[in-house]
Amino acid sequence: MKLTADFLVIGTGIAGLSYALKVAEKGSVLLVTKRQIDFTATRLAQGGIAAVSSVDGDFTSHAEDTMVAGADLSDPEIVDLAIGMGPKVIEDLLNWGVEFSRNDQNKYDLAREGGHSHRRIFHAKDATGREIERALVAAVDKHPSIQILENHIAIDLITEVINQQQTDEKRCLGAYVLDIEAQEVITIGAHFTVLATGGAGKVYLFTCNPDVATGDGVAIAWRAGAAVANMEFMQFHPTTLYHPNAKSFLISEAVRGEGAILRRSDGTAFMADQHPLKDLAPRDIVARAIDHQMKKYGDDCVFLDITHKGAEYIQERFPTIYETCLGYGIDMTTEPIPVVPAAHYICGGVQVDCHGESGVNNLFAIGECACTGLHGANRLASNSLLEGVAFAELAAQTSLKRLASSQVEFPSIAPWDSGNATDSDEEVIVAHNWEEIRRCMWSYVGIVRTTKRLNRALNRIQLIQKEIIEYYWDFHITSDLIELRNIATVAELIVKSALQRKESRGLHFTLDFPERDDLNCKHDTIIPGASPAPKQ
Repeated sequence: MKLTADFLVIGTGIAGLSYALKVAEKGSVLLVTKRQIDFTATRLAQGGIAAVSSVDGDFTSHAEDTMVAGADLSDPEIVDLAIGMGPKVIEDLLNWGVEFSRNDQNKYDLAREGGHSHRRIFHAKDATGREIERALVAAVDKHPSIQILENHIAIDLITEVINQQQTDEKRCLGAYVLDIEAQEVITIGAHFTVLATGGAGKVYLFTCNPDVATGDGVAIAWRAGAAVANMEFMQFHPTTLYHPNAKSFLISEAVRGEGAILRRSDGTAFMADQHPLKDLAPRDIVARAIDHQMKKYGDDCVFLDITHKGAEYIQERFPTIYETCLGYGIDMTTEPIPVVPAAHYICGGVQVDCHGESGVNNLFAIGECACTGLHGANRLASNSLLEGVAFAELAAQTSLKRLASSQVEFPSIAPWDSGNATDSDEEVIVAHNWEEIRRCMWSYVGIVRTTKRLNRALNRIQLIQKEIIEYYWDFHITSDLIELRNIATVAELIVKSALQRKESRGLHFTLDFPERDDLNCKHDTIIPGASPAPKQ
């Protein structure tokens, strides 16, 4: 089966849906998503979207907070660009039907989160992502130029080599996509392909990401020849619910923003000794502090205490968190919440320019799968949703201009070739390798690292890669096999990036180089893209 569209968008979170809505007036759009359209990390976002609320707002302090959180690795020009788009981003979301929380004066109830010097977080109580996803899905559903393919997963990008003045460059022509239910590979040709696939938290054993966060965009872009950057900077959210029956439910940064205090099991508050902002310190500092406390005192978790704010306030401000915790027998109005860090957000990704375009022509990456330069070594809380809409706008502007100036026919694309592949009766191999990679990454490439641990992880992951390659070409592909292939690729890229950085900065902390090194360090750790591997 073959389909064509002017714009192929892979991923249906805030970035992908925003881009689709911005280009749909000028061309046809195919939206591809692995599950249902609203099964995304965006939907799980609790805190909100950081944005200066008007053109008269304090852009400078937001930029300064972003640079500080990013440990001075954020690109100042990109920071100014994205933050300057704050009012436009909020206007777009309001026009699409998003309803943010207001106070008694009917003004927007701006919140404050860790690392922020001021209240600038637009939110919908503690379910901001759910509200944003609701509004964007509704807008997309009624647009006649947008076709949605649910339960479809991208396998690989389709590229061709173009020769320009004796310099070979790649151009993206679309993607091969698996219809998960029909087990049929679809060939999709597109003038522009946009990766908005989200994060890679499932590379780690413990994560607050949804099951779809397997680093697909990063993996397929790298295999197609796009460079990746700063993959060592995996953000571990400091506070996810610790409970044997909870699947890493996130306790929003906003809880600490409203006064919650981190305590040991004996009730001792410990963040005052770690950072001037105490419990509102940037996430990397808080996560390491919690990790240290747990290891020092042999505790399984620490506790987040907001009981002093009173039951009525807590239930009104954090209804989702309150009800979820109560479902696990924890009343956060009368007792502290047990929490632990978990893999949350990758600040690296597909290396893109200020328009969101990768090194492969007509291939864009936006949202968490991209490395734009905004986050540096550590993302400032709630800057991710801002980045998603801002770079959707920038990528849309560029692709629309290019489409208008160069109307061309869709090139001839070869259909998917499954060769001599057969059905597999050894799915246990996929499950076993999946588990082993995730445990390996958690044990050796986690919050605190060493060169020895990183090399051990690299050796093991490369051995698993060989098994995956053999299995991949011998058997018909499934969504599980595609995801396994992708998390193995992303895991290897993370480890190789971490080995390049001979210092501790932001989210990358190594005992072998515990200090920040501004003189000798690499500003960005870049791994050039690879060509698709030949069949075995």
